Amino acid sequence: MSADPVWMKALLTVHVGCGFGAFLLAPVALATAKGGKTHKRWGMVYLWCMGGVAATALPMALYRPVLFLAMVAVLSFYAAFSGYRVLKLKDLARGGDAKPIDWIAGLLTFSSSLLLALMGALDPKAIQGYWILAIVFGLIGMRLSAMQMVTFVRKPKEKMFWWYTHLGNFIASYIAAWTAFSVVTLPTVFGNHLWLWLWPVSVGIPAIVLTKGYYRRKFAGRVKTPGVVAA
Repeated sequence: MSADPVWMKALLTVHVGCGFGAFLLAPVALATAKGGKTHKRWGMVYLWCMGGVAATALPMALYRPVLFLAMVAVLSFYAAFSGYRVLKLKDLARGGDAKPIDWIAGLLTFSSSLLLALMGALDPKAIQGYWILAIVFGLIGMRLSAMQMVTFVRKPKEKMFWWYTHLGNFIASYIAAWTAFSVVTLPTVFGNHLWLWLWPVSVGIPAIVLTKGYYRRKFAGRVKTPGVVAA
């Protein structure tokens, strides 16, 4: 750490600050009324924090080098970015089109995730021996970006598709951020263990499933009882 160049220390300071902000703000955005000013404000600040985390993580991970964490940084930011962008793509369900930036982000994430999975399968040393995790996270990144791009071509039939994508992708970015924090920081306390990589996913994925299920039932109830709501 003390031998690191000044620019590396500066990036680390920004990285830690952005990461700390993201950890604090994600629960605030999730807890506030969806669509309200507070939710939008802190959700946007969270997105910028995740952008700062990814932008600083990439050069630091390449300098170390820890390529696995560089790829996770790309995945975590794309999850938040696509969760934000889908709010601008509500008209996909009505035949609208995605913008070039959506395609570029999706293709870059898919490519980097594919590279991560291939390195895990063919050259484990290139990703510090985390070959199983590289394959798993690579497949997750490919699935996430591919699912987004599929909606650009095969238009969603569900009117509220954007709600579920927004919610799920932001939570997924939070999972990825916690994974990176767990792997980099917690080994100094608990030692190096596989569960440090897996506990954020084990907690986060059920949270996404349960939350989406809750809102699907909520929206379905509104559709079935329009007369009651109108009254």
